[in-house]
Amino acid sequence: MDSPIESRRFKSVNRRELVKLTPALALGAFAIPKVQNYLLKAGLGFSDWASAAVFRSGHLAPTFSHSELTPFNRFPINDYDVDDPGVDLERWNLTVTGAVQKPGAYTQVQIQSLPKITQNTRHVCVEGWDVIGNFSGARLSDFLKMIGADTAAGFVTVQCADDYYESLDMATALHPQTLLCYEMYGQPLTREHGAPLRLTIPTKVGYKQAKYLTDLKVTRVLEKVGYWEDQGYSEFYGL
Repeated sequence: MDSPIESRRFKSVNRRELVKLTPALALGAFAIPKVQNYLLKAGLGFSDWASAAVFRSGHLAPTFSHSELTPFNRFPINDYDVDDPGVDLERWNLTVTGAVQKPGAYTQVQIQSLPKITQNTRHVCVEGWDVIGNFSGARLSDFLKMIGADTAAGFVTVQCADDYYESLDMATALHPQTLLCYEMYGQPLTREHGAPLRLTIPTKVGYKQAKYLTDLKVTRVLEKVGYWEDQGYSEFYGL
């Protein structure tokens, strides 16, 4: 029979060995596809929750002087499909549906009748690059007020001419720097940069800033989050 001292020593050694093995066991578990997917999804969900929890609607993203702007010809063109989905700019309108008092089709003239905001802000791409651009447009919050949006609904979703889609939580949609952008560098948007209308959101990563907008919906329930989010990317991704 083992003595009490030998028994305690055996237990102590076992605990030490278990501690040493824990990282290896964790890595081994992470290598299992089902476990890996669960852990990644859980981690991403926690990150999104934490980012949303600390988001401050009145906190502004940094703005920059004109001398700090990235030259327009060096502003990257980055699309998930095509550079130009062939929007008929003369007949274009933005179709509004969902929890709004005034659904319907809104023209560029109607959107441009709202106060024009111009800002020099940073555009950050998930691929690792960032640039400082000059953007002009109407605050999304002003447009939501125009259409009588129910801001308690929770989300704003957009569809695009190239079949891209995206969603914003309402706090981000109402942020004063979130724009329905129709100009860059003092000129109408080019087709490659999202003409005739795109989102500019300096508090979010680039893939949230959808281009070639065709439809906008205010909703309480998200059927789809966003093109890249539905591939496993972060849903909130605040900066």
